[in-house]
Amino acid sequence: MKTSSPARIVAGALAATLLCASAGAALAQSAPDSAADAMFRATTLNISAFGEVRAAPDQASISLGVQTLEPTAAQAMAQNADQMTRVIAALKRGGIEAKDIQTSGLSLSAQYAYAENKPPRLTGYQASNQVAVTVRDLKRLGPALDAVVASGANQINGVSFGLSDPKAAEDAARLKAVQALQAKAQLYTGATGYRLSRLVNLSEGGGYSPPQPRPLMAMAFKAEASSTPVEAGEMSVRVDVSGLYELTH
Repeated sequence: MKTSSPARIVAGALAATLLCASAGAALAQSAPDSAADAMFRATTLNISAFGEVRAAPDQASISLGVQTLEPTAAQAMAQNADQMTRVIAALKRGGIEAKDIQTSGLSLSAQYAYAENKPPRLTGYQASNQVAVTVRDLKRLGPALDAVVASGANQINGVSFGLSDPKAAEDAARLKAVQALQAKAQLYTGATGYRLSRLVNLSEGGGYSPPQPRPLMAMAFKAEASSTPVEAGEMSVRVDVSGLYELTH
């Protein structure tokens, strides 16, 4: 009877171990590959839709300021500070709270006159102070605009309207978006002969974003006239959704 040497026994055991390890690795690798293949073989539908509702705004934002031009930098800043102090005081008298008045820009720059073949000539200094104002009662908006102009504001860069709490409008837009998505999915499956199996993924985009102030180019401000008319109208709140459906025959 022939017996194997210890060296051959060790070599055979090592080869068997390596073979088992290779088989295990191949099995582990085939699992995700099989899942990927199954997903690749599935018929899917990737579509998007949106929902939109109209809502009446309940607040407004104004961008306004004071610009002054004086011979010296100190004079320009002093004059600007005096006018802006009166403007802010007028806003507060009109019922605008201090927390709703925020400085958004402050600048001072030298002004020059330019002529051909001559060096620039200093003509003075321009100071500018801008504030962003939130008006939470729209009945105060027109009177507030009149008051700031009468108090020294000489720049009104725009007004925008918004919602203090947009959640209800957003939720209504979400429902419309999902309903539109489902209707579109059923339209596609009906046209192609497939059936909706399940919703694999749903994602949302868009939503409420406060509009930026728009210029008031045509607005005339007269302190002695009636309050400046400003119409709030309605605003749009839109939500976009995308969905991935798995289809079956």
